Amino acid sequence: MSPEVAGLLAKAFTIAIGGIFPAMAIGKIGSKAAESIGRNPEAADKLFVPMLLSMAFAEAIAIYALVVTFIL
Repeated sequence: MSPEVAGLLAKAFTIAIGGIFPAMAIGKIGSKAAESIGRNPEAADKLFVPMLLSMAFAEAIAIYALVVTFIL
């Protein structure tokens, strides 16, 4: 395997894994927040900001994977 192919595979795996797991985390955060609001609608105001912060932190991991891919 040539170094160019190895580098391309490393980039592909980095962005694939770095994108899949944050996407799954964001989906789980959103579904659990919707479930919690469905069970207790009065808690929507208390859940909204922590939900958005959690989603932003999960998305930051995907952005870090993108940066690592560009560095490779």
